[in-house]
Amino acid sequence: MINYNPKDWITFIFHSHKSDTIRKLWPLMLSVSVYSGIIAFLELHFLKMSDSNYVKNIGMMHNLLGFVISMLLVFRTNTSYDRWWEGRRMLGALTNVSRNFAIKLKSLKLPASEIEFFTYAIPKYAFALKEHLREKQYFGKNSLLIAVDGGKHIPNQVAASISSRVYELAAAGKISQEQLIILSGDVNQFTEICGGCERIKNTPIPYSYSAFIKKFIFVYVITLPFGWVFSLSYFVIPIVPFILYVLASLELLAEEIENPFGYDANDLPVEEICNNIEKHVGEILG
Repeated sequence: MINYNPKDWITFIFHSHKSDTIRKLWPLMLSVSVYSGIIAFLELHFLKMSDSNYVKNIGMMHNLLGFVISMLLVFRTNTSYDRWWEGRRMLGALTNVSRNFAIKLKSLKLPASEIEFFTYAIPKYAFALKEHLREKQYFGKNSLLIAVDGGKHIPNQVAASISSRVYELAAAGKISQEQLIILSGDVNQFTEICGGCERIKNTPIPYSYSAFIKKFIFVYVITLPFGWVFSLSYFVIPIVPFILYVLASLELLAEEIENPFGYDANDLPVEEICNNIEKHVGEILG
């Protein structure tokens, strides 16, 4: 995730970052610019259709379709941002439940061996969830406190180990039944947060919707020179690629943030959040 000062306009305007969409779109923009120049040359010097009402009315079509495409892109970006924000809420909930769970364990005055286990297990769940969402296998630090099978759902294995340890404490009489109920509620939240994150990651925007927007943008842009060339002349060469840049950039940004747990520049700071959980749990239980 990019950290920035929202009040620094100069940096926004003149600084180019690796996440800028123009880096991905410039080959297509260049192609559209050449295409627009060819259309302008043919219409102005060979076809000479400047008096045709049919050609002039193409601009009216673009005005009508421009409203439609703007509404589609607004819905697309809002939907993606909702997914991004929901992911941030889930990671915030993971941070809170990890701290609360550690605080409750600290107040129980458990033996040092039990504290050592939970000091390792709680952050391990956060890191295991991070790698699970990124479709990687996580084996954690070299520790015998929790053994995991890399071929299975690792966050579930870590949560099961934590739950088993809590029930063992109750069976040994180290915590009461009331305390067991309270601690079990926190353990259950780990799995609920994992399920919420998986729902975001595994349910992308429907393919038909995404494909339709891309086709709509493409057709809209390649028909722009036909209607605008007689009013803009060769200025369609820079203007049409700029319109493509604006419309396609919105779609690219929406694609980037709809899965907020990856490595893209605008994705959530999952690594930083996991490190903070490890730090804070260590401070509480230490």
